[in-house]
Amino acid sequence: MLLRVDQIESYYGRSQTLYGISLGSEEGEFICVLGANGAGKTTLLKTIAGLVKPRRGIIEFAGKRVEQMPAHQIVREGITLCPEDKKIFPQMSVYKNLNLGAWVHGRNTERVGKNLDAVFELFPVLRNRQNQLAGTLSGGEQQMLVIGRSLMSNPKLLMLDEPSLGLAPLVVERIFTVIEEIHQRGTTILLVEQNASISLAAADRGYILETGRMILAGPAKDLLQDEKVKKAYLGL
Repeated sequence: MLLRVDQIESYYGRSQTLYGISLGSEEGEFICVLGANGAGKTTLLKTIAGLVKPRRGIIEFAGKRVEQMPAHQIVREGITLCPEDKKIFPQMSVYKNLNLGAWVHGRNTERVGKNLDAVFELFPVLRNRQNQLAGTLSGGEQQMLVIGRSLMSNPKLLMLDEPSLGLAPLVVERIFTVIEEIHQRGTTILLVEQNASISLAAADRGYILETGRMILAGPAKDLLQDEKVKKAYLGL
């Protein structure tokens, strides 16, 4: 198993946000985590990424315990988080924003160049606008930039937090097409989303979070047919 999360409990100060969360992913899988606002989805990703330290539980990645590692070391291990809030540097160029994601490669310019070419292949608009200030991009283009920057570190596990948030339906469709292509190229995906239908259609397996607790898990195709999921998340 590439990722094993076992009985994680996380807090913000005295407020507990995750209660005994367990999940796992084999190498090459596409996993999605669904839940309403406040369910603990972002906290789960931040805990795996080392930005929130769990008070209890185990996070194991590629056979190594990582739950107490600093966040930058977790990136070096192969886990990258693509955040929900499109944290770009608006006064820097698209090119410079992308290169910030390649810091793990140091001065290996050949590796960085190959990664940059791969990102431009996925997102041709970024190649065309690489000298443009990132802050002048549209919302959809900024989301492409954040995903592209995340890929610059060559992650084994790419975690995406609400990549469809605030985007037009056609842009969402394009973003998910690229996410599926990234998956098909061999990257393991852990996706957090509120858009249940498109997420479950793309994923191999899914988990449902509710107020910090895992209430349901199973193959994505089965969750699509689950009556509780239909009612709560698919509007059926």
